[in-house]
Amino acid sequence: MTWDEYATAWSGLHGGFDPRKASPVVRGWIRLAYRIGSWLGRHRVTPFTVTLAGLLLCLAVPLAALAGPPGLALGAVLVLLASAADGLDGAVAVITDKITKTGFVYDSVADRLGEAAWLTAFWLAGVPGWLTVTAGAAGWLHEYIRARATTAGMPDIGTVTIGERPTRVSVAITALIMAALAALIDPGWPALVLIAGATVWLTLQLAGLAQLTRAVRVALR
Repeated sequence: MTWDEYATAWSGLHGGFDPRKASPVVRGWIRLAYRIGSWLGRHRVTPFTVTLAGLLLCLAVPLAALAGPPGLALGAVLVLLASAADGLDGAVAVITDKITKTGFVYDSVADRLGEAAWLTAFWLAGVPGWLTVTAGAAGWLHEYIRARATTAGMPDIGTVTIGERPTRVSVAITALIMAALAALIDPGWPALVLIAGATVWLTLQLAGLAQLTRAVRVALR
């Protein structure tokens, strides 16, 4: 599959958004996923295998957090690798012509379980349980509303909000790295940094929910 063919197929799966017209960073990332996905496809790696690998990386994050500050730094690396896998499973599916409805469901479930694992790592490192649960619930609600609105007849994703999954990935990685670095200054700071990270996560999800709710109301009038 050529890059142009891939970009056209990718656009059809993402609400008509053409990656060839995206910003250099977004276009570069999607093109990189295309190249790696092509290599994986040639070596008969299935989309499900990539999805499973990403989920296992996510589930390892709480285990890494138990190791203290060095584990938090490792957790950031694991989240980064998992997010890369999250983009690659779709690329492999497109390139190998193995796009299925069950694959979409598996990918969505893996995303939610992965995010729960990241927040579990936050909790193990000292973030209050109520904050981690609330932040996770807000992210889950963001995706649930969009899914239900699409089922109800919304023709596309509605709007790209400030609380999308890439935002959650960025917050998780940044918070884990900053917490690991904070431990070099004061052993009590990692928990405070992660509390701040979870608060930012929750705030962005609430803002995203407001944006998405408005878009859904307009689309379903």
